Amino acid sequence: MKKTLTMLLALLMAACLFAVPASAAEITLQLSEVHADGYPTSLADLEFARLVKERTNGRIEIEVFTGGTLYGAEPDAIIALQNGSLGFTRVSASPVGNFVPAINAIQMPYLYKNKAHMWAVLNGEIGQGILSEIEKAPNSGLVGLAYYDAGSRSFYLTKEVHTVADLAGLKIRMQDNKMMLRMVELLGAIGVSGIGPNEVYSNIVTKVIDGAENNWPTYQNMGDYEAAKYYILDQHTRVPEILLASQAVMDSLSAEDQALIREIAVEVQAYEIEQWELKEKSSEEIVRAAGTTVIELTDEARAEFEEKMLPLYDEFGADYKDIIDQIKALGADF
Repeated sequence: MKKTLTMLLALLMAACLFAVPASAAEITLQLSEVHADGYPTSLADLEFARLVKERTNGRIEIEVFTGGTLYGAEPDAIIALQNGSLGFTRVSASPVGNFVPAINAIQMPYLYKNKAHMWAVLNGEIGQGILSEIEKAPNSGLVGLAYYDAGSRSFYLTKEVHTVADLAGLKIRMQDNKMMLRMVELLGAIGVSGIGPNEVYSNIVTKVIDGAENNWPTYQNMGDYEAAKYYILDQHTRVPEILLASQAVMDSLSAEDQALIREIAVEVQAYEIEQWELKEKSSEEIVRAAGTTVIELTDEARAEFEEKMLPLYDEFGADYKDIIDQIKALGADF
């Protein structure tokens, strides 16, 4: 009996020695974010990663790299998604437009009445249909998971601008998107692409560019308000953020895990919007307190800006005129 017990104990110990640790079954993926720690989208990225790990009981872990430490420019992160070397990234919708032109339909200048109007579109049939187009587009290699808030974008420059004529010849950093570059061209300025968010400040200081355009949080968070002290509150676009996944990486996961990741991304949207609203208010207060000159356009000047955008609608929105008309029609309720 004693010998039998000894043998059983030995077998049990051997089984423990050769058992596969639970951590060996975990899947580790990476998420790239150009914004710094504490920024609303960075906080949302971390919440997304936390929930994925929690609801898979640690089987899937997502490592979040903020501040552009993994990919300093959003187009580079998109390419990494396409070749399967990156799992996720949070980007502005603008660079996605180069791969999925339909995205331009939801980011046309002066399209939305306000934030509520935009969210009614993005979370409705129009926006969700366009989000699904990212995955369906030939050879995109991308999966659109959810929209996140990025407020409205306005120009910030090293000189005062009150009218379209004041923009003539100014070099303005724009997102890597053909439509956005054409937008400033129609306003008489020179669009400059290829400059990441973390490089705008130095390029303004060295006078490579005269300014850029972005929302309150980015203008403040990147310190750009210290280099370009005029914020022209024209609110020309409301370009949402998009949490993207790699099609190749998603295909490597089980159907259940893919569904869970999609579900969590949508759930985190509300959290990101809440964080955005807090940060937007704080950033505006900081910028104004620093003595920045905030210029609000007159009704006449705004009408001139909007009129200059009409060719843009013909050039980039012609194929999506029905969608754009539907978006404008929804604006009647706001």
